[in-house]
Amino acid sequence: MTIINLRDIYPFYTSDCLIEVPDEVAAAMAEFDRKEAAYRLRTYRHRAYYSLDRDDGIEHEAVFVALSPHEIYERKVTMQELHAAIASLPDKQAKRIYAHFILGMSKSDIARAEGVNEKVVRLAIERGLRNMEKYLKNVL
Repeated sequence: MTIINLRDIYPFYTSDCLIEVPDEVAAAMAEFDRKEAAYRLRTYRHRAYYSLDRDDGIEHEAVFVALSPHEIYERKVTMQELHAAIASLPDKQAKRIYAHFILGMSKSDIARAEGVNEKVVRLAIERGLRNMEKYLKNVL
C-alpha cells in the first residue's frame, strides 16, 4: 500500500489529506502524471495550439460576427463599384492592379513576369489608382 496526499492531486484541498491506496493505483497515477507531462512538453515544443471548434460552429460564430443584410448589401455594392472602376482602366493598368492588390503579387514579380522594369509597373499602378479615384468620385 502506498500513501498519497490528495492535496497534491486536487487543487481544492487546502490542507494535507493522506490516504492509503494499493500499489497498482499509485503506479497508474504516477504513469498518468508522466504521460501528461510528456504530452505538455511535446505540445509546447511543437507549438501545438488548440482550437475550440468541434465543427459545430462555436469558434466560427465567436470569431466571425454575422453581418446584417444591410451590411451584406453595402459590401456587394462596394465590390460592384470597385470592379466597375477596374474595368474602366486601360488593360495593362487593370491587369497590374488586379495582380498586385487582388492576387498579392509584388511589383517586382509583376515586372519580371511581364519582362519590363519595376518602375514601369509601379508608375502604371499609381496612375491606375488615380484613374480609379477619379472614376469613383464621378460615379459617387
